[in-house]
Amino acid sequence: MDVLPLVGLVAASAAVAGAARRTPVPAPLLLVTVGLIASYLPGVPTYTLDAHIVLPLLLPPLLYTAAVDSSYLDLRANLRPVALLSVGYVLFATVAVGWLAYRLVPDLPLTAALVLGAVVAPPDAVTAAAIARRVGLPGRVTTVLQGESLVNDATAITAYKVAIAAAVGEGMSWGAGIEEFLLAAVGGVVVGLALMVPLHWLRTHLKEALLQNTLSLLIPFVAYAAAERVHASGVLAVVVVALYLGHRSWQVDFATRLQEAAVWKMVAFILESAVFALIGLQLPFVLKGLGAYAVGDAVRYAVAVFLAVVVVRFIWVYPATYLPRWLSRRIREREPDTDWTAPLIVGWAGMRGVVSLAIAFSIPFAMSDGSPFPARNLVLFLTFTTVIGTLVVQGLSLPLLVRVLKLPGRDAKAETLAEAQAQSEASAAAEARLDELLADRRNQLPGPLADRLRTVLERRRNAVWERLGAANPLTGESADDTYRRLAREMIDAERAVFVTLRDERRIDDEMLRTLLRRLDLEEAAAYREESGAP
Repeated sequence: MDVLPLVGLVAASAAVAGAARRTPVPAPLLLVTVGLIASYLPGVPTYTLDAHIVLPLLLPPLLYTAAVDSSYLDLRANLRPVALLSVGYVLFATVAVGWLAYRLVPDLPLTAALVLGAVVAPPDAVTAAAIARRVGLPGRVTTVLQGESLVNDATAITAYKVAIAAAVGEGMSWGAGIEEFLLAAVGGVVVGLALMVPLHWLRTHLKEALLQNTLSLLIPFVAYAAAERVHASGVLAVVVVALYLGHRSWQVDFATRLQEAAVWKMVAFILESAVFALIGLQLPFVLKGLGAYAVGDAVRYAVAVFLAVVVVRFIWVYPATYLPRWLSRRIREREPDTDWTAPLIVGWAGMRGVVSLAIAFSIPFAMSDGSPFPARNLVLFLTFTTVIGTLVVQGLSLPLLVRVLKLPGRDAKAETLAEAQAQSEASAAAEARLDELLADRRNQLPGPLADRLRTVLERRRNAVWERLGAANPLTGESADDTYRRLAREMIDAERAVFVTLRDERRIDDEMLRTLLRRLDLEEAAAYREESGAP
């Protein structure tokens, strides 16, 4: 097996994604564009999406990292809009887009058209998270979009299985299709619920961070495979497990959390970059298979399907936003009023991605009687153009739309105030616990060491409040910013001495690594406080 094309894909996509951070263009869009161009360059290998690789090997870790970073409490508070989008909208889009394709394309059977509808129905989880982070959407809108993207793949994949069974002539009735859909959904949730507690117990009882993080990398694949083995939804199983583990992550030791955050950030970066590059690289394969359809007709169908995907989302989003409020006084009293801008953003943020393409490539070549699957190549082409169209048109215009609407972003001052109040309460509890411990003669410390504990505690308590204070008129820094900068300068000075001592052979490399790790942890803590990075 030649691994060079795979290494080249990962390296090139990571380089493009890194370069995108220096441009105003979101990384997914730049990666897709570069992939489109690269697909026609001489010497670039042919990369074909394989549903047997994308769905079980790429989708679980991407879903897992997105779900672990999501808030279970926020999702529960927004369960109704998330469910209406991830289940109701996907089924509505499947039928609506499928019916339009059936009416538009001559000789296209309704069952094959519904396969197309199911394929293009789900917005992409990776795209939603990436774009939301980049444009700074309001918190509730981001929660709804992320929650939708975590579950809608399960709905779309199940709807696709029902539609494909009917299309190839396996005798699937609508009643049986609904039964299969419910069994897959309920089964996926049940498998997730069955796995989440034992997996969390295992995580908390493994004593080494290395073993815990190895388990962390295996969890999404285990959950997905276990659910698929019993014909349940692997997507839902992964999401349920990830939400539980993310909600309980505070029960895992600090070393595991530090390593896990770094490992999963790297995994997500590599997979997301490669996935978007792969989308662009599919163009030659899709065009080659278009076959008997004239270019003009294919383009006309593509524009019509793209517009249908965009319009159908708005047709669903606005009634789904306002009808529950009009029908229920309890909802009106419990939830804040929503103006027209939030549904507009949710409706426009419906970019499609790699899951749609992977499902499309899994469409069988032949029917149960051996005849070719009707318009398979056209379905692939329409899926590809819809994915590219939503990524380019909606992805590029979404940041501008957010700026034009002047949506309120995150209130940094209010968040800092809440953080300071939380830290103050925690510090008070820690100080009381310290007094209690020092009162026990078994815990007696020399005065300077006891004072050092109190100083560290006081430092944590004051650090957040100082961010709200006045800035230095000469540097523009708060007192806390200056403190951290000076601390890093001191750490740099210590690090230089340690390296010099190693070079002079006064300490060995093993001791150098030990000393540097101690400094790295101190600097990492300072960097996290300053950047607010997760």
